[in-house]
Amino acid sequence: MTKRVNVLGVGISVLNLRTALDAMATAIRERRKGYLCVTGVHGVMEAQDDKEFKHILNAAYLCTPDGMPMVWAGKLNGHREMSRVYGPDLMLEVCAWSERSGAKHFFYGGSEGVAELLAQNLKAKFPKLQVVGTYTPPFRKLTSDEEKCLAKQIQAAHPDVLWVGLSTPKQEKFMAEYLPKLDVTLMVGVGAAFDFHSGRVKQAPRWMQRSGLEWLYRLGSEPRRLWKRYLRNNPLFLLNFFAQQTGLKKFPNP
Repeated sequence: MTKRVNVLGVGISVLNLRTALDAMATAIRERRKGYLCVTGVHGVMEAQDDKEFKHILNAAYLCTPDGMPMVWAGKLNGHREMSRVYGPDLMLEVCAWSERSGAKHFFYGGSEGVAELLAQNLKAKFPKLQVVGTYTPPFRKLTSDEEKCLAKQIQAAHPDVLWVGLSTPKQEKFMAEYLPKLDVTLMVGVGAAFDFHSGRVKQAPRWMQRSGLEWLYRLGSEPRRLWKRYLRNNPLFLLNFFAQQTGLKKFPNP
């Protein structure tokens, strides 16, 4: 079991990109079912008011340190080996590994046509990548018929990895509910990676990603959609993390 660091009651896995890939490869080889949550400040703060969501994060096979604040929290707690495991980067690493291993992939999520474009772009980048299906869900819960249709499609395709591109916490709740229902080994919630790798949305420059300023770039790109997330969550996270580190507030271990 991967070590975790307690960040406001959410167990963030002590990982870097290499060890995250190793853990995924092991799960695929051993057919060990599980889901991965790629988690930053937004996910941790959503979990403060949603006990079900917090339980889902803490029950994940891996809960990767997606944002730099998660990495800094780990290092402050003595985990020097931690570095950012960013959803879009993890997707590329896994696809590169899959050219050698033969692992099969299915893409679930995004707006109309995004999953197909994502698959096309990744196949162009990784010619030996096995993409065995895509599915664009409606912006609501699946009906019973839609659920059966998805299950049949997944069963026929038999993917090793189902990439889920919804928003947090929707994608995490989907994975926790559907992992037992679908014939797939790993489910990975990567959110905006679908938009980035399909070319719909431009990524922040690397220097902003490394310095913890990606949120500012994304806020400038999509202010109407993201202003509440960043301008509310970021200050609250800092206050709560300061309280946790100084012992002013206790957060139960995951």
